[in-house]
Amino acid sequence: MQNRTHNLNELRIENAGERVKLVGWLDNVRKVSKNLAFLVMRDFYGKTQVVVESEEIMSVIDTINVESTISVEGTVRERSSKNKDMATGDIEIVPEKVELLGRCIYNELPFAISHSKEADENIRLKYRYLDLRNPLVKNNIILRSNVVAALRNSMIEKGFMEITTPILTSSSPEGARDYLVPSRNHPGKFYALPQAPQQFKQLLMASGFDRYFQIAPCFRDEDARADRSPGEFYQLDMEMAFAGQEDVFAVIEDVLPPVFSKFGIYNKASEAPFKRIPYNEAMEKYGSDKPDLRIDLTVTDVTELIGNCGFEPFNGNVVKAVVVDKYNGTRKAIDKIMADVEIQTGNKAYWFKIDENGQLVGGISKFLQDKAAEVISALSLEPNTLVALSAGKKLAAQKTAGAIIKIVGYSTEGHINRECYEFCWVVDFPMYEIGEESGKLEFCHNPFSMPQGGYQALVDAEGDIDRELSINAYQYDLVCNGIELSSGAVRNHDPEIMKKAFELVGLGEDDVKSKFPAMYNAFCYGAPPHAGIAPGVDRMVMMLAGEDSIREIIPFPMNKKAQDIMMGAPSTVEESQLRDVHIKLAEIKE
Repeated sequence: MQNRTHNLNELRIENAGERVKLVGWLDNVRKVSKNLAFLVMRDFYGKTQVVVESEEIMSVIDTINVESTISVEGTVRERSSKNKDMATGDIEIVPEKVELLGRCIYNELPFAISHSKEADENIRLKYRYLDLRNPLVKNNIILRSNVVAALRNSMIEKGFMEITTPILTSSSPEGARDYLVPSRNHPGKFYALPQAPQQFKQLLMASGFDRYFQIAPCFRDEDARADRSPGEFYQLDMEMAFAGQEDVFAVIEDVLPPVFSKFGIYNKASEAPFKRIPYNEAMEKYGSDKPDLRIDLTVTDVTELIGNCGFEPFNGNVVKAVVVDKYNGTRKAIDKIMADVEIQTGNKAYWFKIDENGQLVGGISKFLQDKAAEVISALSLEPNTLVALSAGKKLAAQKTAGAIIKIVGYSTEGHINRECYEFCWVVDFPMYEIGEESGKLEFCHNPFSMPQGGYQALVDAEGDIDRELSINAYQYDLVCNGIELSSGAVRNHDPEIMKKAFELVGLGEDDVKSKFPAMYNAFCYGAPPHAGIAPGVDRMVMMLAGEDSIREIIPFPMNKKAQDIMMGAPSTVEESQLRDVHIKLAEIKE
């Protein structure tokens, strides 16, 4: 049976006079009289208008609710009143037969399909199959498919082999909570869903595969954010044998810009080579390891200049300044910036202005009058300039200044070029940091990274906390428009260096062997130097679509509480299912 002759985006004026059969959803009906009505049919491809001009056909239409699926057989004719907003707007269908294929039994829908993005998010997610009928929502999923296809084709063209890695694996410390799966055949033991294919892709390098990639599903039990989906996400995972940092950069700089230029809402993307910013410089100059290079504002250290001005919050602290020239905002606008910074960082921000007469006014200006000329000269301040300030311990002052840059840049005209994608590499991350909770030395980024200086750098620094914290690693982040798309690293493929790296955080050789047995043993059999990265597919598509929430580009996303309210997950299970996997639930006290 031929179910259609054309889709609903195909017919044009040259098809006038043809007899056709169309199928799709009844998008809307506008009845003019008892024997005249205008219908719009919608399918995956587009829309077509149908004009009912007989009481017989009208009697069929009267029994069909919108969003039912129908079949229409009839003749194409030229429209007398053309619709330039529809691809098929030059024609319409005069039906001879209308058949109901799938009835929508409800007279009222949870939301109007064409306005579903305006509905409450939980309602949209509960009825996601209706939400996806909205062309604006559907187009994001089409975009995602096209982007993934383009990434896959580009990687294959560059000699990478697509290899899928296991979903059921062992739990390992990778920085987030695992999703655990109880084993039926091994009582008391659990599989874990992979937070990333990290160990498997490194094992592939040790196995002799040269260039691996995968559009990899990753599972992390994390809280939702606008740019992070709870539960699962996908990344363009890649690894290269006998390769270093420059080799990875060359591939990414060749693969991503054409995809962003072709599919993005902006048609301009950074060309190779991307700007490279050492981590310490990024924090000092931009107040962030995710700088948005579209913004022309930077951070200046003014501790020596005004730290001793008598303003109490500055005493004994690092003081940073962000100079915003040509600023014409009101006092109310400045207060909002300061409040937004405090909400975002938990730290207060301060300010003063240079008025049109070149005088220091507002905010903390009264503490600076004695050195006004020095301040104006040192910071090259012109009239109508806002100086926003942060103070605190070094890292807190840096991050607060970074928040000032982004809040001012995004909210103030003239300091951001929005119509482009600006990439950069943040490089030379510290190998170690002091853990906020433990107060002890911990890995800063990735425990599998190669320390700069190799084994000798670790030996020389051991026991000296300042020197340990000064060790950098061959770790790098790919950042675009202030959003981290990926972390990557040159891997530590030497068992001796690996043991020493873990020794510094208090883990011995037995710990390394027990936590990473396959990788450690594989490296003992001769492993190649290798490096990789894994840009987040979801975040990329979110940016390309110009969406503010990552849930807009995922076909069936969870809500902010990691619930799939359409399918009812997570859900309770039968007692027999729990017995099969040797689990008994503890009573939870409210």
